[in-house]
Amino acid sequence: MATLENKKIAVLSADGYEQSELEQPVEALKNAGGNVEIISLESGEIKGMVHFDWSNSVKVDKTVSEAKASDYDALLLPGGVFNPDAVRVDENALKFVKDFFNQNKPVAAICHGPQTLINAEVVSGKKMTSVEAISKDLKNAGANWVDEEVVTDGNLTTSRTPEDLPAFNERIVEEFAK
Repeated sequence: MATLENKKIAVLSADGYEQSELEQPVEALKNAGGNVEIISLESGEIKGMVHFDWSNSVKVDKTVSEAKASDYDALLLPGGVFNPDAVRVDENALKFVKDFFNQNKPVAAICHGPQTLINAEVVSGKKMTSVEAISKDLKNAGANWVDEEVVTDGNLTTSRTPEDLPAFNERIVEEFAK
């Protein structure tokens, strides 16, 4: 089993993340020995959702304006409907994401999470998957969208929905351990 000992992982999220898509990958990353930090647009806490109902909150470790990609080994972008909609229009967040790609560090996104990657202009030519609702957006941005459980293309790993979390979590631990 891959180990993430001495690996520092950023989770970029905002209010309205899908609870399972943040909590389950974070648990898998921590169980593999990773040091995980929640990065958001503002300090304090961010509130999750289970489908369309508000749920748990998590503490924000750093704001995206304070965080630097060079301080982390990998990046996770959870889904949810409202979360990526807020993150993808924040200039600091987009710079943070682009820096992971410029430094060729592993990035993972699930469900609606790839919307942020579209705005960061890093999907062109990448084989990717996502929730079907944003498949056309990814295709229009130049991605080669496929309907598969989990897809890795270079440093980018993507997945579709909470039903795919077991495969997604296993893959991101492998990819982040490299």
